[in-house]
Amino acid sequence: MTASPKSSTLLRQRLAEDIVVAPGAYDGMSARLVAAAGFPAVYASGGAIARAAGYPDIGLLSFTEVMDRVEKIVDASGLPVVADADTGFGGSANVERTVRIMERAGVAAFHIEDQSFPKRCGHLDDKSLIDADEMCRKVHIARQTLSDPDALVIARTDAIAVEGFDAALARAERYLKAGADMLFVEAPETPEQIRAIAERLPGLKLINMFYGGKTPLVPLPDLAAMGYRLVIIPSDLQRAAIHAMQATLAAIRQTGDSSALADRLTSFKEREEIVQTRRYLALDTQ
Repeated sequence: MTASPKSSTLLRQRLAEDIVVAPGAYDGMSARLVAAAGFPAVYASGGAIARAAGYPDIGLLSFTEVMDRVEKIVDASGLPVVADADTGFGGSANVERTVRIMERAGVAAFHIEDQSFPKRCGHLDDKSLIDADEMCRKVHIARQTLSDPDALVIARTDAIAVEGFDAALARAERYLKAGADMLFVEAPETPEQIRAIAERLPGLKLINMFYGGKTPLVPLPDLAAMGYRLVIIPSDLQRAAIHAMQATLAAIRQTGDSSALADRLTSFKEREEIVQTRRYLALDTQ
């Protein structure tokens, strides 16, 4: 019997074949839905994980709290997981520990960013950055810590909003030389910037696409033609879930039950199929 490829190897294979879209998940259920919808990878969104705990995406959750969700996303999805590792959750020593634990959890790729701690969502204002030399050390340590050569270190820079577009590209080039496998220039604000990132930076590139952010939406074929290989959509599933829960709560508040929304509710049977209730119960009878 041929062993299945590691998730990191599988992700690299898929990146070599076509542009990969990784919708953002924040728990086991959302991760399983991403897999059931046929996507080739899932993004463990740090922002969505924070909001699922009732907090904004400004670095309030601990590494342990984040990893509790990341581990469930890996386990439930069965897909290659691209994880948000924030700033590495501290300095260079923290980066080493973060990388070891993420690799042990089965994460296929992760991005670390050059914001200072506490960080902010990439599409919020008033961010601050660490020195580029310090970020290069973090990238180098992350790459050297990994025992899996196929696992991807993604270096993210938030410098566009702080130092300007050209400075952001200069930082990204340095991070690539420090050992990054993929570059992520966060929050470009025009189609021209999106194209320039693709044209001016070598190697694999990630772009963040979600409705309502600072970055304009670009059709997937156009992104692929430019040379982007990985697209993350961090928060759209959670935003859809929030809207659906608000509508359901309003109906319950008004009438005492949700029957008015019956055609918009997942059935009891489908819900149990998603979480594989029958399979788990069968284990007790073997």
